[in-house]
Amino acid sequence: MSEIRHDVILSVRDLSVEFHQGGTASRAVDGVSFDIRRGEVVALVGESGSGKSVTANSILKLLPYPAASHPSGEVVFNGRDLMKAGDAELRRVRGNDITMIFQEPMTSLNPLHSVERQIGEILELHQKIEGPAARKRILELLEQVGIREAEKRLPAYPHELSGGQRQRVMIAMALANRPELLIADEPTTALDVTVQAQILALLKGLKEEHGMSMLFITHDLGIVRKFADRVCVMTKGRIVEAGPVEDIFGNPQHAYTRHLIASEPKGRPRPADDSQPVVVEAEDVKVWFPIKAGFLRRVVDHVKAVDGIDLRLRAGHTLGIVGESGSGKTTLGLALTRLISSKGRIAFLGQDIAGRSFSEMRPLRRKMQIVFQDPYGSLSPRMSVADIVAEGLKVHEPALTEAERDRRVAAALEETGLDAATRWRYPHEFSGGQRQRIAIARAMVLKPEFVMLDEPTSALDMSVQAQVVELLRDLQAKHNLAYLFISHDLKVVRALANDIIVMRAGRVVEKGPASRIIETPAEPYTKALMAAAFDLEAIRADAVSQ
Repeated sequence: MSEIRHDVILSVRDLSVEFHQGGTASRAVDGVSFDIRRGEVVALVGESGSGKSVTANSILKLLPYPAASHPSGEVVFNGRDLMKAGDAELRRVRGNDITMIFQEPMTSLNPLHSVERQIGEILELHQKIEGPAARKRILELLEQVGIREAEKRLPAYPHELSGGQRQRVMIAMALANRPELLIADEPTTALDVTVQAQILALLKGLKEEHGMSMLFITHDLGIVRKFADRVCVMTKGRIVEAGPVEDIFGNPQHAYTRHLIASEPKGRPRPADDSQPVVVEAEDVKVWFPIKAGFLRRVVDHVKAVDGIDLRLRAGHTLGIVGESGSGKTTLGLALTRLISSKGRIAFLGQDIAGRSFSEMRPLRRKMQIVFQDPYGSLSPRMSVADIVAEGLKVHEPALTEAERDRRVAAALEETGLDAATRWRYPHEFSGGQRQRIAIARAMVLKPEFVMLDEPTSALDMSVQAQVVELLRDLQAKHNLAYLFISHDLKVVRALANDIIVMRAGRVVEKGPASRIIETPAEPYTKALMAAAFDLEAIRADAVSQ
């Protein structure tokens, strides 16, 4: 065994991982080595497919064995090589000494168990805490991770929580046993910036209070700058550069590191032309969901998801809708596109559509399109890309011949930066960024005038985010599109939006030109959002130089 320093809690040495399928082996991790000292945060950064998560899963031997194997390597935790540990020893370490927060909480939480039961099982298994004592500890954990009205959430199931709330439950479960080492695999990707700041502050406080060490996997370099002590940069299964945060960001040596640092979304939207026609207009839009109780299921109250929103969006403009998870952003977008019922006036291209039925809306659907957050979930795995993109044409332009449809599909794919020759492949054969381009092509093929973009870059690497932002800007300029851009990533919003509406609890907190909202916010909540996302002094200096 390699010599391990006494202040090192985890030492990974020459770790390699291979996946075997059909008699062939592909190497996902190739000779990776790094240390984590006690009380230290080490960030593992790189784009999708670089080997970050495979490396992290190898530490606790969570890979699908025997399909995965380790041709070489040691993972030494507190003097024990976990590569050689048996199942019983690994069970003692997992969830107790080392815990893990995964990126996608919906696939990690049990859909059949309540929040209280899922956290309670961990306390019972590892600390033998049950009954009222367990309930008290569960409430403490939920409050620690920023879940409001924690007691009301105890009987909730995962599908009843927002994405951000589900991730906070996962973090509460990981912190329940006060582990020595926490592995966090993209834990803040689905969270809005204020909750990111709260979670990072919480993790930092726990680290300092308990001397907890952390392996933090992320593609968000802004978080790395604020949070990590040291950084390891990965690409193609190898660590190409490692060192203290100040050195890596201040003087990057490797070309790939410089590429990552330069990849944050940049630029600003085109200046708004107020002479353009209004595409979408809304007045006093409300979406209230009834709360029913009692034997007769009477309505006793309402969840006011959207509560009196006014907006106006012109051709060629982008309106950014920002706010925390559960603020009503997506509900507002669904109301404006008439995918859910609402009250109030909604006009599209001058026509009042608020009272129109689904069938009455159908002639207008071609001109209003949606790009969803998760392209893998919104693209049918059973259809080729050609069929996916052509589906809308078959519905809205049935007179087209098969050859004309195919030409339109090929043109839409080329316009979004994809090779039209790949259109006979299936979604799983593409990267995340390519799948999102397919989703954009599916919308663009119908030549819409209004596109609702619901978190279209949140699941993408930083460099891919920048590419998609450039693509959206180019398409908008070419086709004079009106965008409703829903996002919690304020850096992406700054790069795209002409105007911003800040929402909280279904209501507008502040709205106005994007530059004013970001640089000189008036409301305390907006100030908190911007402070969590940006270095405000840097923003103002950057604005002066534009």
